[in-house]
Amino acid sequence: MLKGRIHSVETFGTVDGPGIRYILFMQGCPLRCKYCHNRDTWDKNDGKDITVDEVISSALKYKSYMDHSGGGITISGGEATLQPEFVAEVFRRCKQEGIHTCLDTSGFVDVEKIEKVLDYTDLVLLDIKHMDNEKSKELTGVTSEKAINLAKHLEKRNIKVWIRHVLVPTITDDTNNLEELGKFVASLNNVDRFELLPYHSIGVHKWENMGLDYELKNIEDATDEDLNHAIDIVEKFGAKVFKK
Repeated sequence: MLKGRIHSVETFGTVDGPGIRYILFMQGCPLRCKYCHNRDTWDKNDGKDITVDEVISSALKYKSYMDHSGGGITISGGEATLQPEFVAEVFRRCKQEGIHTCLDTSGFVDVEKIEKVLDYTDLVLLDIKHMDNEKSKELTGVTSEKAINLAKHLEKRNIKVWIRHVLVPTITDDTNNLEELGKFVASLNNVDRFELLPYHSIGVHKWENMGLDYELKNIEDATDEDLNHAIDIVEKFGAKVFKK
């Protein structure tokens, strides 16, 4: 019986995709983002096992709310693409039930490993951490090459994408990064939404509770002024930032 290893479930999510979402947070992540809000999802051996039937049975309890709001199911993490067979089967079953499917990913995956997942995916939320590969590696442990490749692949497959980028003062807010980001997003034809997410230190307590050092503790939260400045830069290239 196919099982997935999950961290937790959120039944009325409103920020990870359109409408009201049933969100499955998968356990395990290959990235080491210094600002991670879900530090407790990194270890693939933690969490609990769940079957596809259990996910579908639970999600269907909220289908009326999903349908009324234009919502659906989002599989997030951790990094959902570490468990592609499980995610693909959940999404396949969702499509049979008429449930909108959304994959929330860092993009750190070889696209051939998730083709079956994408066969049943309506929307991808893709985090691009930093356009400069060395700075991305310093911030997250990996480069952005695979995320960029995935974005291009999604365009070829005509799968809608929300591009997300966390604006971290002194780290991702430099002009060159934002210009390259603006150019790249503007070059894609399948971007349904482009979000600049202001960095905040709300996740630091998880690190402290786990007895871990939070390296960005001296970084100030991004302000409205920081955000507006970044928006001005990326929008020069035709990329329109979604404003809540």
